[in-house]
Amino acid sequence: MLKPDWLRVKAPQRQRIGEVADLLQDLRLNTVCQEASCPNIGECFAGGTATFLIMGPGCTRACPYCDIDFDRSVRELDPSEPERLGEAVARLGLSHVVITSVNRDDLADGGASQFVACIAQVRARSPLTTIELLIPDFCGNWDALATVMAAAPQVLNHNIETVPRLYKKARPQGIYERSLELLQRVRQGWPRTYSKSGLMVGLGESDAEVLEVMADLRRHAVDIVTIGQYLSPGPKHLPVDRFVTPEQFQAFRAMGEQELGFLQVVSSPLTRSSYHAGEVQRLMREHPR
Repeated sequence: MLKPDWLRVKAPQRQRIGEVADLLQDLRLNTVCQEASCPNIGECFAGGTATFLIMGPGCTRACPYCDIDFDRSVRELDPSEPERLGEAVARLGLSHVVITSVNRDDLADGGASQFVACIAQVRARSPLTTIELLIPDFCGNWDALATVMAAAPQVLNHNIETVPRLYKKARPQGIYERSLELLQRVRQGWPRTYSKSGLMVGLGESDAEVLEVMADLRRHAVDIVTIGQYLSPGPKHLPVDRFVTPEQFQAFRAMGEQELGFLQVVSSPLTRSSYHAGEVQRLMREHPR
């Protein structure tokens, strides 16, 4: 299926991309920008930002939409990773940082302790930087969630990914209701944290199903939603079922912000869960907690 014109991406600024890529290589860090073949890598790297991928690059789940490598082996955490990540944030001068991870179902706490260590290192070197975590579901281990939340990230993101009807096909090891419960627990237990979730379109869902998911997220007290076009990484991954028009993305945004009451809905063909994530600082000023 040919990509429509609205999915064309501007040529990146190679010099700035090279600077960020060199720093990441120097500090032996992974980014979801690279590992998941994000279409916005040029814009984000050119702007001096990245979403750090910890505990990777191998993931213990094999979601057929994702380009991250599958690895079910038991691996020790790298104790030097948090310090190297903190150094990268300081050297890039980031005002807002997004830290995510692969699924690490081989670990008793799903990697919660590594998230906490990364937060500590970022705050030690860059105390004014706001921190957003994009976490897995920890297999429903709510003690692990509490461990992460005790470190007080400003934003907690957990992606719902798709509509419940497509979970078996697209997210076979995920549970729709478990993800909703995680997001609700965040707002109930840590009300000062801004909660966030995201989903892809173009996997075979209908517009009505997308609106139902948005309504579910709002009922579970989610503040921010991102909606973007699914782009298949390759022939071994799920194919694109449809390309959603920019007009429909704007309709999702209008419904979410004007009817459902989200603080923000970021909805466009190239939106990804961490795209323009630093805009959350504006929301914090406008809606302080």
